[in-house]
Amino acid sequence: MTRTTEPSSSGSASASKSSSGGRRRRRHFLASARQLSRTQAVLLGVVLAIGAIAFLFPFYYMVIGALQAAPDTTVAGALPHPMNITFGNFININDRINLGTGLLSSAIFTGGVILCTVVLGVLAGYALSILQWRGRGVTFALSLLVQVVPFQLLMVPLYVLIARNYGLADNYLGMILPFAINSTAVLIFRQYFLQIPKELFDAARVDGAGEFAILRIIALPLIRPAFVTVLLLTFIGPWNEFLWPFLITKEQTMQPLAVSLANYISTVAASTTNPYGAILAGAVVLAAPVVVLFIVFQRYFTSTDIDSGVKG
Repeated sequence: MTRTTEPSSSGSASASKSSSGGRRRRRHFLASARQLSRTQAVLLGVVLAIGAIAFLFPFYYMVIGALQAAPDTTVAGALPHPMNITFGNFININDRINLGTGLLSSAIFTGGVILCTVVLGVLAGYALSILQWRGRGVTFALSLLVQVVPFQLLMVPLYVLIARNYGLADNYLGMILPFAINSTAVLIFRQYFLQIPKELFDAARVDGAGEFAILRIIALPLIRPAFVTVLLLTFIGPWNEFLWPFLITKEQTMQPLAVSLANYISTVAASTTNPYGAILAGAVVLAAPVVVLFIVFQRYFTSTDIDSGVKG
């Protein structure tokens, strides 16, 4: 007769103990991992908070200094007495240089540069990335080479060409022309165009669409992040530009706010009761549009899934 051996109760008990012990170890490991992740999150939040405070403190100090009636250049001035807060510095500097006129000139100058940069940058980027023509690589290399040439080297010949030959001194067009094309914008648009699948362009050409129609209907909607990037990068340059508008303009009504503020600092500020606060007030007005622009458009700094336009 054959004997059937049944599993012993001691074996099953030891297996059950080992299984429960394994579950306890896994639970302990998961709890430790969660605790470690919480600690890492807290440390990351502390580090980011310290970095944000260090980054924002100069802006905060600039605003507080612009609102102080009596100047306090020490560290304690970062927490002024409420009775020392006033808008008198903005009124004083506006009486001397007219902040509204300076902002309008800066807006016209910057808006013209942005318009020219976007239009010419899109056309050049499309031509250098999508169209096939002889000398395309050499042209792109030359556009990159322009970036290594300092603008100060070109300033004297540009002044002679624009102010004397073209007679565009004290003219918004004379301020805009040297910045009308930006090689960085061309590079950004070119790289975005290269990410678009070529099948989209080939299909549009088969349907009989011209290049301008392809650019307007297919390409431009797919590179919206590039527009925001170029807009912000282009805005900062002409908005804060001082040297070229200072050379090309002599009429105060046409000078951008950066030039007017520099003239105020060098000539008028010493005669005011609170020159420190007035200068900071002008700096606040000059920096406010840039800060607002970044806050409004920061959510658009996302990449688009342009490959979704092509079926697999």
